[in-house]
Amino acid sequence: MQCTRPEDWYRVRRLDDGVTFIDEPYIQEFYRCNIWHVRGGDRDMLVDSGMGVVSLREWVPLVTERDLIAVASHTHFDHIGCHHEFECRAVHSAEADLLANPTRENTLADPYVTDSIFDALPPEPYCSKCYAVKKAPATRILEDGDVINLGSRFFEVIHTPGHSPGGIALYEKATEILFSGDILYDGPLIEDTYHSNAADYLASMERLLTLPVRLVHGGHFQSFSGERYRHLIRGWLDAKQNT
Repeated sequence: MQCTRPEDWYRVRRLDDGVTFIDEPYIQEFYRCNIWHVRGGDRDMLVDSGMGVVSLREWVPLVTERDLIAVASHTHFDHIGCHHEFECRAVHSAEADLLANPTRENTLADPYVTDSIFDALPPEPYCSKCYAVKKAPATRILEDGDVINLGSRFFEVIHTPGHSPGGIALYEKATEILFSGDILYDGPLIEDTYHSNAADYLASMERLLTLPVRLVHGGHFQSFSGERYRHLIRGWLDAKQNT
């Protein structure tokens, strides 16, 4: 399999509401994390940071333009790979130890990270068997109900355990935008990792259904409308009730 050039690794697309979508197109879609850059008044926010096989700061200039807080929706390898590149790092308390002390096992790099998850390999000297997330101890510990203040924008932290114990979503009441992480996206959800919890997942979905959401930017796959959001949650809840 051929290796890519670092300048080709990331794809960047500006959306509405001061949001920029960043991803790694040579990672197959199922494993490809969505990275979200949010422009604020006083500082910016990065929601997740990808796999970390190519430097975000070096190859995506947008993330270096202003003061920035890098938030982890949770601590699986595909979401926190470049967190160590940022001075301000935030994560829910339930996964702070994972961000500070990542291993191939606790970040799920084992068994997922193999050459088969790529359509083209990262730049040399990348090695799937050698891959590991770098330590990035949090500078801010998040709890449910906390607010991330970007100056003119305010995002509420919603603790959404289930996929993982410290999973969070970020909700902006003024725009009704939700960054949902991996608790919900428009694709096959993962409910059986080593630290998933079925009861927590159910409670998180029921809570999310109460939010007035207009637009969702998930951890994977395409963004979707509030109508689709409610349809996905109700369908998931109905399926659980019928099993």
